[in-house]
Amino acid sequence: MAKMQANQMRAGMVIEFEGARYTILRQNIMIPGKGNAIIQVDMRNIKTGSKKDQRWRTADVVERLTTEDKEFVFSYPEGDTLVLMDPETFEQTVVPKDILGERLPYLQENMKVQVRLIEGDPVAMELPELVTCEIAEADPVVKGQTASSSYKPALLVNGIKVMVPPFVTAGEKIVVRTEDSTYMERAKN
Repeated sequence: MAKMQANQMRAGMVIEFEGARYTILRQNIMIPGKGNAIIQVDMRNIKTGSKKDQRWRTADVVERLTTEDKEFVFSYPEGDTLVLMDPETFEQTVVPKDILGERLPYLQENMKVQVRLIEGDPVAMELPELVTCEIAEADPVVKGQTASSSYKPALLVNGIKVMVPPFVTAGEKIVVRTEDSTYMERAKN
């Protein structure tokens, strides 16, 4: 932990405030007509996900936490946790499943993931932007529907629903964006 002045805070930094850890989302320096400048900071509680607006004077001191992004390989799920392996040391690290939220079904064996560590504790996990998934079921194409018309719902093997073009059928593999479950293209096998 390192102390820094409030006016040195930047987006992406992690601070400790009132006993909780927050990621800085945005900071704004406001200079009123008279008096000292005020730092307006939007931040998100790492544990609860709730957002908070906080104001500091420029001379106020805050606790900055050191963060490190490290690559791991997903090994297997165990209860409420995920077991990851450090590809360099082969040591195992365990993180809670809820670190991924709604993106958890996209996690696949041997997938490379980025984990953000704060003071050695895992607090966030990023999946690859694009993953290949198999379609379990897709609605049949309605007669007369052209290829350029609307997408149809499909269910992936991992249980997530996505909208796909009419020509995509069950059993096919497609590339999906993990952030918002958007169909990108057919997988090139």
